[in-house]
Amino acid sequence: MKSTIPWLIAAASGCVMIAAYFIPAAQSWQGEVGIWFEILAAFAFVLGGANLFANHLGKISSRTAGWGYSAVTLIAFIVTFLAGLLKLGVPALRQHPEHSWSGRYDATGGLLWWIYEYLYNPLVATMFALLAFYVASAAFRAFRAKNSEATLLLATAFIVLLGRTYAGTWLTSGVPDEYSALTFPGMTGYILAVGNTAGQRAIMIGIALGIAATSLKVLLGVDRSYLGSDGD
Repeated sequence: MKSTIPWLIAAASGCVMIAAYFIPAAQSWQGEVGIWFEILAAFAFVLGGANLFANHLGKISSRTAGWGYSAVTLIAFIVTFLAGLLKLGVPALRQHPEHSWSGRYDATGGLLWWIYEYLYNPLVATMFALLAFYVASAAFRAFRAKNSEATLLLATAFIVLLGRTYAGTWLTSGVPDEYSALTFPGMTGYILAVGNTAGQRAIMIGIALGIAATSLKVLLGVDRSYLGSDGD
């Protein structure tokens, strides 16, 4: 019973969403389930925040390795939470200038907006900038012509890179217009429109089949790992 009741709720909700998608008369059910989902998601956010606070506070109190990062995480969490909850620095709306809480929590000029604009965005940009070096390193290892498949990958990448730069256009500028498909930009367009699209569609079909199979396992109760235990 410990996992049966939650599974029945999940199965019933999933069946309602499926019926609402395929049966026009049941589309109103989808809105009702969506409202309940938002309510549950709100509780999940509260539980997630409490869990984050408890875990990092435990690391700080026990002085485990890396507790300084936990302290930074907790401080950032508390400051961001209070900035959004209390609408710190948010300008009041013109129709309610006497109420400082009348403005939106993410209004321009507020503390939460400032944190997002001048702290979060630069940190994200820095992470992606560091990621570029890892991508370059992985590409260098992957593009070694050790076999025929790697050679084909290397040649394709070389054509696409040249087709996306001025150098590729300049190198094939003397090719007549009727043979434009043989230029680097022309070959790049063909690779992206045909080969790349076919590969993406195959991947999306595989993902869709995997989602359908996983959904059926959840609806039928075969997979109950999301409940924390596979058995009752």
